[in-house]
Amino acid sequence: MSVDPALIADESALLDACIVAAREAGAEILKLVAAGFEIETKSDRSPVTVCDRAAEAIILQALARAAPGVPIIAEEEVAEGRIPEHDEIYFLVDPLDGTKEFVRGGDDYTVNIGLVVRREPRLGVVYQPATDRLWAGLVGQGAFVEEHDGRSAIRTRALHDERAAVASKSHFNQATADYLEKALGDCGYLSVGSSLKFCLVAEGRADIYPRLSPTSEWDTAAGHAILLAAGGRVDGVDGSPLLYGKTAFLNRGFCATAGWSAPPIAPYLQEFGGGGDLPQGV
Repeated sequence: MSVDPALIADESALLDACIVAAREAGAEILKLVAAGFEIETKSDRSPVTVCDRAAEAIILQALARAAPGVPIIAEEEVAEGRIPEHDEIYFLVDPLDGTKEFVRGGDDYTVNIGLVVRREPRLGVVYQPATDRLWAGLVGQGAFVEEHDGRSAIRTRALHDERAAVASKSHFNQATADYLEKALGDCGYLSVGSSLKFCLVAEGRADIYPRLSPTSEWDTAAGHAILLAAGGRVDGVDGSPLLYGKTAFLNRGFCATAGWSAPPIAPYLQEFGGGGDLPQGV
């Protein structure tokens, strides 16, 4: 499927539309939380709730209005086998990233909308409903955080003596610790869920975010775009830029930094046994 680039010619307006969509989805999540909800288990044994599905429905409708004709690859749609034909331009949507923490009552879950153009993230929005903080970025034009008192530009920080890493709450392991020792030496460590890890690096609160286990592309596209817009970088397992449109929308691993080149993570990865239709070694 070929998408007319004119459909996204006004990128600033499209970013604003994504911000509105993320906020509307977040408001629906909070409403459903207040009413109570049940937890289901998907075929891959990951949790899903009515909140995920309701938020995704809102985002699908909003993006269809804002950018008609641009395919939308969304987590729950993919789980149901609904994957639109797509080419070089498409949205990647995770309506509720950090569901495991969310169902435990945590607040570090996010709504994520990213736009991919020619395998690279172009713009992104990450919204944290529980705190009403929103991060957004357009590659080449900058990134910002939006709070109750307005928008503030954000930028990655230079690497200095006091260093900090941010990593997953549920996927930190010895290999990650060994990699951080190699990449940064002695450093502090922040444990945060969901795509907020990208945002902490983007706003200059951390220097590096390594992920040595698989993620889906909709988990990373929005945060990746924000980090790029703020001056950072995200590399794949071999140290080259992380690209999109891979088999089964899978990231084998990656390393996000504040803009400096980190060692490749490949030597620290554990063997991947595949999953679903994924062959071993993907």
